[in-house]
Amino acid sequence: MSIVLLDISARGVATVTLNRPEVGNAYNADMLAALIEGLQKLAVDHAVRCLVVRGAGKHFQAGADIRWLNQVADYPPEENLAASVATTRAMQLLNEFPKPTIALIHGACFGGGVGIACCVDVAFATPDALFGITEVRVGVAPTPISTYMIGAIGLRHTRRYALTGERFGAEEAMRIGLVHEVVAEDAMEAKLASVIDACFLSGPNAMAITKRSFLGANGLILDERRVTMLAHEGWMARASAEGHEGTSAFREKRTPGWYVAPPNRGSTPP
Repeated sequence: MSIVLLDISARGVATVTLNRPEVGNAYNADMLAALIEGLQKLAVDHAVRCLVVRGAGKHFQAGADIRWLNQVADYPPEENLAASVATTRAMQLLNEFPKPTIALIHGACFGGGVGIACCVDVAFATPDALFGITEVRVGVAPTPISTYMIGAIGLRHTRRYALTGERFGAEEAMRIGLVHEVVAEDAMEAKLASVIDACFLSGPNAMAITKRSFLGANGLILDERRVTMLAHEGWMARASAEGHEGTSAFREKRTPGWYVAPPNRGSTPP
């Protein structure tokens, strides 16, 4: 079974399903490669009119696979950078996809999952969805998605959630603009159908031009220099001593060494 499932309906609706449910659809090198290949093919397929992104199982997308991050941290520099480039490229392809894109989010949506939500044109979440830009909690940096977070939720909200790693629910995600609507699970397919139908009423070329214009005018189209720069920043954080400590602490289910506990009540404040 493929870890990224691709399907195109007779009408021209492409569905990409992230398919590693046993690990919350956490991404690794194989998932990134399959996602990149799939998005590249679908982007130039004239039969495709819009794209839907889903997650198999209980969660939408729980970020990077920590076991994979631990392996990547020990790769030679060229391979380590290549892993970061793949993450950045997958997000770039989704963000610049020339047709309408829709994400249906449920369960956990952390790290790269938030990146997907930021990169699509329309994002819906079920009430149970839980979000977090959690990279800093394991000593790494969310540079592959930083550009898109600013575009989706603005600098102010990005500064809070990308620095604290706080988790937040679907209503807060809607308040800050990460998702457009919170939709009951049993109403999601009807909501999706109505948005897809709206897209089919719009001219395909007109939508592509409109989308490209909006992204370009707001600095959200990346050239190769920016892709490499963002990937390099992510690689350096991941390969650092802090990155090693953070991913090891997560794997071992312990507090990272950089944590300083708050003083006991009644003691002199720091």
